[in-house]
Amino acid sequence: DIDLVMMDIQLPGMNGFEATKILKKIRKNVPVIAQTAYAMSSDIDQCLEAGCNDVITKPINVNTLWNLLEKHLTK
Repeated sequence: DIDLVMMDIQLPGMNGFEATKILKKIRKNVPVIAQTAYAMSSDIDQCLEAGCNDVITKPINVNTLWNLLEKHLTK
């Protein structure tokens, strides 16, 4: 069982946008948090449009990560 996916946007062979779209077709209710070094609003919008539920930027702030995990795992 998968409770949550941390999706890196820059993956070898397939980017995180494509991977998220495929994952959401299989498990539409699994929360996906995109991890990216790109923090421009257009990049964040692209993550959300691909089906990600939230976005966290690198370097990852541990408090932000805990807040997102709590938000998506305590529903």
